Amino acid sequence: MADIHGTCEARFDGIREALAASLDADDVGASAAVYVDGEPMADVWGGHVDVARTVPWERDTITNVFSTTKTMTALSALILADRGHLDLNAPVARYWPEFAANGKEGVLVRHLLGHTAGLPSFEGPTAVEDLYDWPAVTARLAAQTPEWEPGTAAGYHSATQGFLVGEVVRRVTGRSLGTFFAEEVAGPLGADFHIGLPAEHDHRVAPGIPAPQGDRPDGFLLGVSDSNTEAWRRAEIPALNGFGNARSVGLVQSVLACGGEVGGVRLLSEAGCERALEEQFHGTDRILGMPVRWGMGYRLEGRTCSWGGWGGSVLLADLDHRMTVAYVMNQVLWDGDGYARGLSIVMAAYEAIAK
Repeated sequence: MADIHGTCEARFDGIREALAASLDADDVGASAAVYVDGEPMADVWGGHVDVARTVPWERDTITNVFSTTKTMTALSALILADRGHLDLNAPVARYWPEFAANGKEGVLVRHLLGHTAGLPSFEGPTAVEDLYDWPAVTARLAAQTPEWEPGTAAGYHSATQGFLVGEVVRRVTGRSLGTFFAEEVAGPLGADFHIGLPAEHDHRVAPGIPAPQGDRPDGFLLGVSDSNTEAWRRAEIPALNGFGNARSVGLVQSVLACGGEVGGVRLLSEAGCERALEEQFHGTDRILGMPVRWGMGYRLEGRTCSWGGWGGSVLLADLDHRMTVAYVMNQVLWDGDGYARGLSIVMAAYEAIAK
């Protein structure tokens, strides 16, 4: 059985066992964490940084969590709304006037968070390198025509959501999304999560490992190899390029699960946390092709808010149990087995709290 490092409360030993089973199967290196009432119940890691399995995954190893980053972007928007600086029901053009072009004057901020804005992809040829030019990419989105009437349907805004919400944040605060998150969220909490990674952290990064089928599925803009470049790490792509580990993901999202306060740091009111649960869409997502209930930036199931990243990372925040569960890994898997790894961690957490 794989060696698992870290700490685990006795009743949460199932987390350690689930992570070991995952490392014995498909994983190369990974971390898992569970917080209840903002306190760590499990903070474990194991495996390796490299495919050759020569460099161990350490306590402070971080990696790109892909779309799990969206939960950090959503939380930032909720914080601004709670402070009265951002109206989620206001037209985006109130903050970003150029955005009103080509039929988007009725797009609301909540449409951006709920994937209902009609801008799930970029018009015209797009390369990964284009994502590194914030002014150019946001100008493209401001000029686009929605693919459907905003607010009437949902289609997962995989790469675009972070730029859309991020530009609103920039217009409201004068700071980039990554800077706002660092100064107002990660910094106060002492959380090791970054949107736009400073160079001093490069040595701690576990590179993404492509799936056995290859670097990227057909039609994908992004390949795993792209996420391993210096340019990707330095850019701010608030839908996709957050770097952290399970400890930091779970800690940050404990703010949402615990009524807005963790470790004596209050970032949201209780009412502000409840806004995440406001349903924006319930039905079949046009892009994902599956039923989804979208809230304010999170997938909703009951009173849980969750989402995951391409290849398998997972975050779940349970507002009733005041619990967060996080799983982060470096081995990308495309098929259902990718998310089965994180689901095993989630199920082990619920088994523990049921005891």
